[in-house]
Amino acid sequence: MKIVYSYYVLDIVHKGHLLMMRNAKALAGPGGKLIVGILTDEAVMEKKQKPVLSFDERIELASSIRYVDLAVPQETYSPLPNVKDIRPDILCESTSHSPESIEEAREVMKNINGKVVVLPYFPTQSSTGIKNKIIKDC
Repeated sequence: MKIVYSYYVLDIVHKGHLLMMRNAKALAGPGGKLIVGILTDEAVMEKKQKPVLSFDERIELASSIRYVDLAVPQETYSPLPNVKDIRPDILCESTSHSPESIEEAREVMKNINGKVVVLPYFPTQSSTGIKNKIIKDC
């Protein structure tokens, strides 16, 4: 059984999130499990503004998505502490992340006999873009 780890802020759930989760679940294969890390407010604020939705709301939303087998807190912006604890077979990264952070993830995954799969980012689907459109249209 393969275990795949993928992580999100999930402030505003949109199609881009669902596509990434569907792809991550497909990587797990039949009988595999998708574990989703949801960044805590503090983890998000390492690089972005505080989410609109509370952490409890965001993790509950993640848990209700059919592709997700388990949603867990992610205490840092980097997934690596969770990855070291969970030891998944596959870590999903996004093309929106820096080459340096992806390379660091590859090294960690190599050390636990896993691999990184970089999934495409869907720039037309963005929580920040949705928030900006709401502000602009109001």
